[in-house]
Amino acid sequence: MANVIKLRKGLNINLQGKAEEKRMQLKSNGQYALVPDDFEGVTPKVVVKEGDQVKTGDALFVNKQYPEVKFASPVSGTVREVVRGERRKVMCVKVEADAQQTYVDFGKKDVAKMDGKAVVDALLEAGIFGYINQLPYAVSTNPSQMPKAVFVSALRDKPLAGSFEFEVKGQEGDFQTGLTALSKIAKTYLGCGVHSSFENYRDVEVTVFDGPCPAGNIGVQVNHLDPVNKGEVVWTVEPTVVLFIGRLFNSGKVNLTRTIALCGSEVKSPAYVDMLVGEELATLLSNSYDADHRVRIINGNVLTGKVTTKEGFLGAHTSEITVIPEGDDADEFAGWIMPRFKQFSVNRSYFSWLCGKKKYALDARVKGGERHMIMSGEYDKVLPMDIYGEYLIKAIITGDIDRQEALGIYEVSPEDFALAEFVDSSKLELQRIVREGLNILRKENA
Repeated sequence: MANVIKLRKGLNINLQGKAEEKRMQLKSNGQYALVPDDFEGVTPKVVVKEGDQVKTGDALFVNKQYPEVKFASPVSGTVREVVRGERRKVMCVKVEADAQQTYVDFGKKDVAKMDGKAVVDALLEAGIFGYINQLPYAVSTNPSQMPKAVFVSALRDKPLAGSFEFEVKGQEGDFQTGLTALSKIAKTYLGCGVHSSFENYRDVEVTVFDGPCPAGNIGVQVNHLDPVNKGEVVWTVEPTVVLFIGRLFNSGKVNLTRTIALCGSEVKSPAYVDMLVGEELATLLSNSYDADHRVRIINGNVLTGKVTTKEGFLGAHTSEITVIPEGDDADEFAGWIMPRFKQFSVNRSYFSWLCGKKKYALDARVKGGERHMIMSGEYDKVLPMDIYGEYLIKAIITGDIDRQEALGIYEVSPEDFALAEFVDSSKLELQRIVREGLNILRKENA
């Protein structure tokens, strides 16, 4: 019987456009790109040149600080371009896929007979180790320090989030292999939701989190199960990455296929589709929404995703592509003063709170400007962690490192403050503030 942790704090935001549990067929245009910015904390060093032929699993770039951490090509084909930005920053490495895919054969392995070092070495060789993140700092991890624990959250509860239960159907064997491999490295915790099917997996400690969003956040689960202290490291693994690991050991090949939820109130037919990491979004988004509407395309979910375009590429950790109204063409008489039923409000400013679990079509407007920070307890209502969110944000803004450490900055990641940013009446960019604070702290402790 799995442990159950009940959480009261949080907020569920019901939005229109959730993906139906059916799969669309997608024909790729053959254009792919691996984006280093998808791997937080990695300084890339490109190891291919334009015109090179690569196989699926060959390294496109490595982490400059830890060259043994490679990042594998999702497809075989020709390196078409290494795109650089200001100061020659590597923006992406583009690959044009071959019609017939070829793979680097890393050999099938029996994870039951492997130890932790052998598992880590195999992941490094195959170029998928960099998909594992760590706390503190919420960055792509490195093999210099082994973790005290590994955390996997199979609970996706952000607005319009794709269902991992649906994604894993037919791939249960790969998921179990991935979990077993991680358990060889350190004690592994698997978090899931109520009435899920994940309680039957072996070699991990399963915990059920019963509560509103953000119960599925890795940071929340770490905070309740095994908090991170200064000098300690835990690894956090997105559930699809567990599938990547399982496929590697079961087939001997790198397979970076993700099941993506195409969702949002502007999408004509929200559904799921299988895509490779780095695949161009043009084929997915073509004719999927009304081109006459002003929309915002988000690589990820509405709370933590990155704004992108049709010419963008699927992110390394992306589980949803979301399309919502931009809202910059909205013309509302009297603004927020008018009573209304179609707008969502946390503070019951509108009568819509009387409508129960009504679904809303929210747009991308902030609806207000940045103002002085008000100590109102807003963050605490949606932050189910044993930290003082408002005081931590103030410590980051003022650069008080000692106070940040005392207030638990090692346990948090930017996504933990996504809901607090949504409800914040001061309109502060809390996720950006937390990321900047973590980056400064990481440099100080390097």
